[in-house]
Amino acid sequence: MVSLYTSLSSSNSNNTKQHFARRSFLPEHHKDLWKIETGFVRTFSYLEDGTTVALGLWGPGDVVGKSLSKLEPYQMECLTKVEVTVLPLEEWTELTETLLAHIQQAQELMIIRSHKKVDTMLIKLLAWLSKKFGSEVEKGRLIDMRLTHEDLAEMLGSTRVTITRVLGQFEQEGLIDRLSLHRIVLREEEIWYYEI
Repeated sequence: MVSLYTSLSSSNSNNTKQHFARRSFLPEHHKDLWKIETGFVRTFSYLEDGTTVALGLWGPGDVVGKSLSKLEPYQMECLTKVEVTVLPLEEWTELTETLLAHIQQAQELMIIRSHKKVDTMLIKLLAWLSKKFGSEVEKGRLIDMRLTHEDLAEMLGSTRVTITRVLGQFEQEGLIDRLSLHRIVLREEEIWYYEI
């Protein structure tokens, strides 16, 4: 599969910052890694039948790149506007830490997806997102990643319709507040019974 991307900067020199638009793809450079300075990126692959398989969600300070995976295809989609720094693989001294971060995130997502019920998977995913990427606000923790219902469904192996229904249920139960632009406030004190 050919990766389509839209770079807002055409500079390609080492350690140069580049900007990418929301829903564009980072190029698959086999000898470079991308360090995310601002914004959020999701990594994913596809099964033969076209099913999307979520591999990770990454934010400021995280490092992604095609050379960290043997999967084909391996895509890196910008969920928001993203600024990245190019890191030549042979010069990257923190490769062990980067690989450990990828392994740990894969394990965390595997545990979340192992729950039997979609509502449990979704509340666990929202809790994980709020801890990793959220910021404290008056009513809880804001997840400001602009994840669509389709994005959440793909991460959990569910459908957009089911995710929309469960998010509506969570909102009625007072577990979350849904804001414009696909932002969610998770009321952490209200989700204790899902943690049991």
